[in-house]
Amino acid sequence: MVIPVHDINPVRRTPWVTYALIAANVLVFLSTPGMPGSLTGGENLAQLCHLEAFMDRFAAVPSELIHGRVPQLVPTGQVGVGPHGPGCVVAPRGFHKSPPLSVFTAMFVHGSWLHLLGNMLFLLIFGNNVEDRMGHIRFFVFYLVCGYAAGYGFALLNAGSGDPLIGASGAIAGVLGAYIVLWPRARVWVLVPFLVFLPLRLPAWLVLGFWFVLQAVYSSGQGVSGAGTVAYVAHVIGFLVGLLIALPLKPGTPPPPEPPGLLFGRRARPSYPNW
Repeated sequence: MVIPVHDINPVRRTPWVTYALIAANVLVFLSTPGMPGSLTGGENLAQLCHLEAFMDRFAAVPSELIHGRVPQLVPTGQVGVGPHGPGCVVAPRGFHKSPPLSVFTAMFVHGSWLHLLGNMLFLLIFGNNVEDRMGHIRFFVFYLVCGYAAGYGFALLNAGSGDPLIGASGAIAGVLGAYIVLWPRARVWVLVPFLVFLPLRLPAWLVLGFWFVLQAVYSSGQGVSGAGTVAYVAHVIGFLVGLLIALPLKPGTPPPPEPPGLLFGRRARPSYPNW
């Protein structure tokens, strides 16, 4: 994988929705039981039980999305001792869980620092331009549509799975799909691991196209060991949905400035037609 660092594609206005989404994801992660300490690997049974209860409540589960039924016995977050030793206590569900709403809450839950930071990096670099082109409210709706499409698309293909589905990857994949349609020739600074991290300036179609191809390959089971823990097919679905939604916006979208001879300040900001 190449690691994007910065794109040469100025915006007209502050991407408040992109910043708010990043802030919300970080805040949820910091409030997730046991997750902030996962950087050092510090976990115990009590934290794991709290995490199980948290995931049951806020993660999306494919079988629940497709069949509309949620289990009645769920982790409570408490630790107990049973015939086989200590473990997490399960009891009748004390709250109502809406499977459709769980797709929304799951978009803000991440499983590790790497999961969170990788998603937020892509959202920060590519989300600001897509928000600038669409406008704040339309961009937020677009983000949710891509996230829901990715979540339900994955659930349809894994209807019997009881594993939790979390993360903003499906929605952010939609952002990448929109970006590659609107600015395929925008230059993106990336770090390429080749003995050391080699900085290169590549066109967006190459960076994001390569990312999409990898997701498609991995979703078929190639290049990954076992089933893996990443919902690659959700990335593919989100990307394609974002690409299709952005197609009508392609006409009238000014191209980004081409290096060399970059403009700075207000002169570098493109003007878009009202949409």
